[in-house]
Amino acid sequence: MMTIAVLGAGKIGESLLSGLLQAGYAPSQLMFTERYTQRASELEHQYGVDHTDVVSAARHADVLIIAVKPQDIEPLLDELCPYVAPSKLVVSLCAGLPTAMFEQRLAAGTPVVRVMPNTPMLVGEAMSVVSGGTCAQETHLDLAEELLGCVGSVVRVPESQQDVVTALSGSGPAYFFYLIESMIDAGVLLGLPRAVAGRLIVQTAVGSAAMLREGEGHPTIMREGVSSPGGTTVAGIRELEKHGVRAALIDAVEAAHDRSVELGRVHEDGEPGE
Repeated sequence: MMTIAVLGAGKIGESLLSGLLQAGYAPSQLMFTERYTQRASELEHQYGVDHTDVVSAARHADVLIIAVKPQDIEPLLDELCPYVAPSKLVVSLCAGLPTAMFEQRLAAGTPVVRVMPNTPMLVGEAMSVVSGGTCAQETHLDLAEELLGCVGSVVRVPESQQDVVTALSGSGPAYFFYLIESMIDAGVLLGLPRAVAGRLIVQTAVGSAAMLREGEGHPTIMREGVSSPGGTTVAGIRELEKHGVRAALIDAVEAAHDRSVELGRVHEDGEPGE
């Protein structure tokens, strides 16, 4: 029976544990590490999954899912590396960290799969993107996709595209939250109670996303379907174009991509990141 260890039980790690249990994995197949004793006890009580230490996880689990912040990776690897055999699969959810960094530290031949998830994992709607390292076989990528599929959608891309993924879907929720926040503020400015404005915009966002997911059409065609000639929507879109909102969003994604590349280079050079 395959055993899975989630190393780092923060929000993402906990969400993955919860998703795996809901997908039918038994608590006895799962374990997790967590540095804070009180939180570890709370998670054990809530999910019935055993809390363990890094060394025990490395020795006993078949799959090691690393869900710590990138800046915490070095001390974790110091503990982990002497006990990871090439028979185990290492899945990294650490933004910006290349598989080569893990392969240099782990035993030769250890398969590593890099994953860029995003925070909608907290509600089972993640967009996770997986890439295999040099030793990862098709079966390893299939297994990673199966595990991440418990908490949302999964796409596979070459690792060379992961920095773009990080900028687009990894950081993407923040861009949407920023836009929604701004639209709610506009509603308040024009006289709506904040709670009402929030409900209007959040449901509008949910409905619009559902239309896109159901394949109702290209975003441009769907936008044109809302934009009657000489109407209110056209007037609003004109202002967005006048203020360069499209260009600003493209620049934001490009800046996030460049930062992801920078963080990856820092870790490849063996220096602490952030």
